[in-house]
Amino acid sequence: MAHYLRGKQAGIQRDFSAGLDPQLFAIDEVTRYGVNSQISALAYDPVQSLLAVGTNDTKFGSGQIYVFGQKRVTVTLQLPRKASVKILQFCSDKLISVDTKNDISIFSLNTARILTSYAPPGAITSIATDSVLDYALIGLQNGEIIAYDLDRQNLAPFRISNLWRDRNPRARVLPVVTFAFHPRDIGSLLIGYSEGAVIFSFQQNKAVKFFHYESSRNGPAGNVRLTQAIWHPTGTFILTGYEDATFVVWDTKDGRQVSTRTLDEEPVSTPGPGLGTTAVKEPLFKIAWCAKENPDDTGILIAGGRPTTEQTRGLTFIDLGQTPVYATSSWQVLSDHFTKPRRQHILPTPPNAEVVNFCLIPRKSPHFAGASDPIAVIALLASGELVTLSFPSGHPITPTNQLHISLTYVHPFIDRVSMGYVDRTRWLGMVENRSHSPPCIRGGAEAKRSLMRYAHRNILQAAHADGTVRLWDAGHGDEIENGDVLQLDIARAVGRYENIDVSTMSMSGATGEMAVGLKSGEVVIFRWGKNRDFGRDMPHKEVRSFGLEDIMDRAEPSVKEGLLPLTFLDQQQGPVTAAKMSDVGFVCAGFEGGSISVIDLRGPAVIYDASISDFSGQGGKRSSFRRHNISQGQAGAEWAVSIEFGVMMLDGEDYSSILLFIGTNAGRLVTFKLLPDVSGGYSVQLAGTTSLNDHVVSISPVNIGSGEPADATQGVVGSLRSGVRIDGILIVVTSTGAHIFKPPSAKGAHKSWDDFVCYQAAIVQHEAYTYALVGLFGDGTAKAFSVPGLKEIASTDVSRFLDVRRISEAIITPTGFIFGWAGPSEVAVLNIWGTGQDLTRSLDKLFNPEALIPPRPTISNLQWISGTTHVTPADMDKLIGGPDRPPSQRMIEQLRAEEQAQKLASRQNIGSSSTSRQQPSQQEEGYWTYMQRQIQERTENLGLAGDSMDKLEDNSQGWANDVNKFVKDQKKAAVKGCTCQKQTPHHPSLVFGMSYWTNADDVQLLRANWGFE
Repeated sequence: MAHYLRGKQAGIQRDFSAGLDPQLFAIDEVTRYGVNSQISALAYDPVQSLLAVGTNDTKFGSGQIYVFGQKRVTVTLQLPRKASVKILQFCSDKLISVDTKNDISIFSLNTARILTSYAPPGAITSIATDSVLDYALIGLQNGEIIAYDLDRQNLAPFRISNLWRDRNPRARVLPVVTFAFHPRDIGSLLIGYSEGAVIFSFQQNKAVKFFHYESSRNGPAGNVRLTQAIWHPTGTFILTGYEDATFVVWDTKDGRQVSTRTLDEEPVSTPGPGLGTTAVKEPLFKIAWCAKENPDDTGILIAGGRPTTEQTRGLTFIDLGQTPVYATSSWQVLSDHFTKPRRQHILPTPPNAEVVNFCLIPRKSPHFAGASDPIAVIALLASGELVTLSFPSGHPITPTNQLHISLTYVHPFIDRVSMGYVDRTRWLGMVENRSHSPPCIRGGAEAKRSLMRYAHRNILQAAHADGTVRLWDAGHGDEIENGDVLQLDIARAVGRYENIDVSTMSMSGATGEMAVGLKSGEVVIFRWGKNRDFGRDMPHKEVRSFGLEDIMDRAEPSVKEGLLPLTFLDQQQGPVTAAKMSDVGFVCAGFEGGSISVIDLRGPAVIYDASISDFSGQGGKRSSFRRHNISQGQAGAEWAVSIEFGVMMLDGEDYSSILLFIGTNAGRLVTFKLLPDVSGGYSVQLAGTTSLNDHVVSISPVNIGSGEPADATQGVVGSLRSGVRIDGILIVVTSTGAHIFKPPSAKGAHKSWDDFVCYQAAIVQHEAYTYALVGLFGDGTAKAFSVPGLKEIASTDVSRFLDVRRISEAIITPTGFIFGWAGPSEVAVLNIWGTGQDLTRSLDKLFNPEALIPPRPTISNLQWISGTTHVTPADMDKLIGGPDRPPSQRMIEQLRAEEQAQKLASRQNIGSSSTSRQQPSQQEEGYWTYMQRQIQERTENLGLAGDSMDKLEDNSQGWANDVNKFVKDQKKAAVKGCTCQKQTPHHPSLVFGMSYWTNADDVQLLRANWGFE
């Protein structure tokens, strides 16, 4: 009965919630943006152009894996057990993960599902994979290495014992720290133990070289723990890094130290006297030996190793330049090449940020340990944030339209989000024209989804810790037509790069204009347009008029068209607590000092400026829902917390006006009228104040006739000239109740919440002309109430989706979607008019079968001739999998594809000339066929060379025999005293000193012509 009376008291004869059944109020989890927990691991696949991110197991969520592709392509992979991700590696069409429960999980990129998981007999410390092998080598805590067959999904018979224990039997714990395949000779493996490094030969099945370093820094010589061991891109040298920030370059042939140094370019001597006390340095977290297209042109990228006292540590890049030719260079030249590099510089990161890991972005090749010709590097900070830098220059790269939207949540962290409801046609035209490099991630394909053509787009505005605001279409779980991201540089707009903390944002759905309020008290307004200073960094000229400062010359030079800074307001009244951008050219902002300002963008100019504390003594209608005139909240500071524009008739008037409603933290609602004046502008007049019972949460103008929002839209404001009258009411929700009344009086209905505080509320449409009041409460529930009766329709628990501690920051859209924080860097999107479904698995495609892995680099012909044995991937299959292992699925598919290609080529070559029937090019044939052909050609060439040498040897031997026979005959004739009747000409070998005849027939002909017997 009470809900029936509330409608009558509010003057509403219709029930706008008729037909809403409690069963309709069911939560569907539509999607999620961001990452659920702290990032712990990164991996990039240059062939498929995919980026994988693993997270830690924290109180905000268990560890899981995100695989990101182009645009909105994303797939989430769950671990078999609740754990944190330690290691991620791509291997052909698979993704391999190692977690803190020591499970190794293999996921298929083709099906985006887990294939199998394996728990080895010991703690996993490291893994090594190669894109041409179907095995994953697993390093264990006890120093052993086992092999897991990725194709057969079982343990292979191959095993490497603890090789360092043979060198140092007294060592107790010798775990495998790291290991890697030789970049050119896949038959060699570099293994890093805690005490040193070893090169292992698969063909010989033994260790062929040991590398042990004893540090002499800060005291007597002794062992220092090894943290890194990597190959030079050509395999000529190796580098080992240690906990004391020292790294050593070794010669792989004789095992000698070529260079020993630290990042501050100080050479470290061999064991001897101590060098004194130095600043404490970070350990070497990760090292990558990078190469350009020429693998001899190299550089070393290092994370860690900097003094802990430095504010900006970043990544250190040592540009070594062209590697000297090993065979012709002296030992001093090789040592100087590493000790005195071409240049060394720091790739900067945020101050006091520690880089614990990084992921290189190669152009195309997955070989050379993922460090072949990289164009960018993604650095992982200790806080879990990401920083993208160009390589090797180190310039910051914005993730806008470069990385997936979810990664922008941690690039850097997001401080605040807001929502704008932009017309679909308007948003399709808001495509930013900005100079930027091609996107880093281009793989995958989005799944097809339905499209809500007639709904406004949910444009999410995210304010980041670095003063950047990004805007993008969060959608309704439907097709995203314009998936581009808009970026605003607030720091550049206000002219400083410190103390940039966004407190509030508001965007117009019709014009695309945007207002951003800062905690430092400034309001920055942006408008869509073309940059008149595109490509030029112009100095700012301070021009103030009508209380505003023109900042159009502060537009980013790289933006040709987009949201550009327009004007700037600095009231110096404390932080901006509320701001509202209307669709009809007005902006209102409230400050913590109690003042409010109204801006008319037609000037632009400030047309009204006042303090809320003055309204209680000014004219206008004043009423109250309370028995007491002043509450504790009113006795203290009072400021605006909610602002809304509307069009309706005020109580006692017979014409409609543009109205401005301001709700305060003390529970007061102030109503203003915006009226045109004779000058062609607008003036602001106080219409009245209403005292409510508590902090104002939301203000919703409603049209009594239809139930639609009575917002100040362009169409409605334009119709005011024709005398259109809109009969409307206000639904104002406070933290302790809801009020329905006709402004500016307090005549209407009221409902108090029973036990819990309301943090967010909005009028939500279900179907045409069916509306409900939806609120989020402190007990973690979402409740729906009828309009205007305020009868509870249904209630559901949202605490399993959202973080209740941040439920006050959630957003309820007019179409029934809830955007709320599920963790520090993850937003969950819920649909209240759903069917109770949980988040469904992504249907996006990740794997592209047409993207082929390039052939793996092999040893050179000179190395082949010098005695280096070439080990092929097929040989590795036999060495690791055993001789009885059948061909893997990948090899079978490769053979099948080659047969189909040959059949297709034979059909196309029928009737063509013989020149067209040549062997397929290297780009068209498969990897295994290419390798077999290369080996066969090398063998044939070497065989021809061997035959020629054998033939030359036989001919030389025949010539020598003939000469010996001639000499013997001459001696025999001399002894007998016989002389010839005529003088015998000289043998050609005696005339010319040597013979060039190469066969026995020629020798017989000479004997006949020269009179030899």
